[in-house]
Order: sequence, then structure tokens, then C-alpha cells
Amino acid sequence: MRTAIEISLYPLSEDYIPAIKAFIERLNAYPEIEVTTNAMSTQIAGEHARLFEILAKETAVSFAEAGRKVFVMKVLGGAG
Repeated sequence: MRTAIEISLYPLSEDYIPAIKAFIERLNAYPEIEVTTNAMSTQIAGEHARLFEILAKETAVSFAEAGRKVFVMKVLGGAG
């Protein structure tokens, strides 16, 4: 099943931009998903199971970095 997920990352630190850029760059390294970024969020689309495999890995990487972070996600199943 094809799924789309909108993700917003909120690092809880003054120097928040590098963490956001690093997360987006890691998502862009997966050729099997579509990544669209705007000023407020990043949207990813692809096969449902694969998206959640990628998110499990990449959110863990973000959480392992210094500082606390919050991810807010919206999931749309059956996306085109």
C-alpha cells in the first residue's frame, strides 16, 4: 500500500537548523521514497512498510544525537 507522511522535526535547542538539515539529507539518500520539503515540514511517500522502516532508523539516529527533539507526523494511507 502506498502511504504519504508529513513530518515536522522540532529540535529543542537554539542551534536547531543542523539537526533538521541532517534528517532531511538522510531521507533524501533513499531512492525508493519521494521526499518533498517546504518551510514547515517534509513529506515522504512510498510503500507503507518501507516508509516506517526508514522512519524507525532515521528517527533513532536523530534521537541519538545531542539534545532533545520532537517529531510530529501525519500519515495518509492509500496515497495515490
